[in-house]
Formats: sequence, C-alpha cells, structure tokens
Amino acid sequence: MSQYFDPNYLLGEFQLFSLPHIIALLVVAALNVIMVLSLKKLNNEKANKYFCYILSFILLAQELSLNIWYICAGKWSVGHHLPLHLCGLAVVLSPIMLIGKKKLLYELFYFWGMGGAIQSILTPDNAYGFPHYRIIQTFVSHGAIIMAIIYMTFIEGYRPTFKSLIKTFVITNIYLVVIGAFNLLVGGNYLYICGPPETPTVIDLLIQVFGPWPWYIIGLEIVGVISLLVYYSPFAIKDGLSKLKQRRSAQQT
Repeated sequence: MSQYFDPNYLLGEFQLFSLPHIIALLVVAALNVIMVLSLKKLNNEKANKYFCYILSFILLAQELSLNIWYICAGKWSVGHHLPLHLCGLAVVLSPIMLIGKKKLLYELFYFWGMGGAIQSILTPDNAYGFPHYRIIQTFVSHGAIIMAIIYMTFIEGYRPTFKSLIKTFVITNIYLVVIGAFNLLVGGNYLYICGPPETPTVIDLLIQVFGPWPWYIIGLEIVGVISLLVYYSPFAIKDGLSKLKQRRSAQQT
C-alpha cells in the first residue's frame, strides 16, 4: 500500500481517456446525479444541511491531506502548493458558499468550478497513474467542487446571471494580475501564467496557436471568455424561451 503514496512511484504515467480515467469520470457524473435525485426526493432542509457539512469536510480534509503529502515528500513550497489556483480557491472557500449560502462565491465558483474543475478532470495536471493517491485526490477535489456547484444550482436554486458573467470576468482578471505579481515574488506558477504545466493540457494547444509564453496567455483569456459564455448559455437560452413564451401569451390575450 505504501507505494500508492510514494511520490516517486508513478504506476505508469497517466493516460488520457484510458479505461481508469473514463471510469473515474463516470463515477463523478454518477455521484452528482445520485446526489441531486436523493436530496430532491428527501426534500428535507436538515438533510441538505448535513450534506453541506459533509461535503465541506471532504473539501477541506482532502486539501489538508494533499499538503501533508507534499510536506512528507519534501516537495512543499510557497511557490507551488498554496491553494491559489482558481480550483484551489474554490476548494477552500466552497464550505463558506455551501454553509453560508454566499451568492458572490456561487457566481464565481459556478464559472471557475464548471470551467476549471471539469477541465481538470478531463485533462488532469497529474503524472500519477491510478490508483496512486495523487490521481485519486485530484478527482476527489475537483469532483467535490463540481458537486458543490451542482448542489447550489439544483438543490438551493441558485443560478448565474449575465451580471455574474461580467463580475467573474473582471474579478478573475484582477486576481490574475495579483497572482502574476505574487508569482514573481515567490518564483511560482499559479494559474499557469508563467509557464505551462508539465503534463499535457489545453495550454499545449494554445502554445501551438498563439506561441510560447507570454503569448499563450492571450489564448487563455479567449478560452476563458468562451468558457464563461458556454456555461452561461443554458440559462440564457432558458431566459430567452421564457420571454418568448410570455410574449406569445400576451399576444393571445
């Protein structure tokens, strides 16, 4: 068992869309469906409250376990292992969103979580193969972010608006500037704005199109805007259909 926690034991490099990867993706999807159906069927405020506490504990516990693993492996550093990536922030602040029902955090994490966390489980920045601790932790952390957003949307009834999209874009870019300065101070690479990750991700495609650093950051901005629009589109379509239905009803009367 100890080899599954060994930082030097890769179990073979992670293979995108291999059978273990596909199974992990299906497990994340299935857990979200089960969560929504179960809580809707119970329709119980106390059950919802307990679920929020349990999910909050999972989010914080796995983040703590990751830092302990890095420290024990002698790899922890200020420049790489603070929860300052967008998904890292979502992990440590989602408990506040879940328990405190903070709308601004939901608006941010809806776009960060659905864009960043889904991308992170589709193309993990992780070289470890299944069932190593690190790859399992990657799916637990990002899967829990997705579950927190799905819970707030389908159980609590929160939803993003177009203003949410604008706020997220502005706050994200302000944060990008702050993190860029922090990266320079500590020699870090948070948000991958100082260089691509070591494992294959969408950034490799952006480098081919826009060129190496710093030009691929332009691609990140474009992908970010597209992501915002894509994840807002279901609500935009729903609003558009609702307005169309109201107009038809008004015309008939």
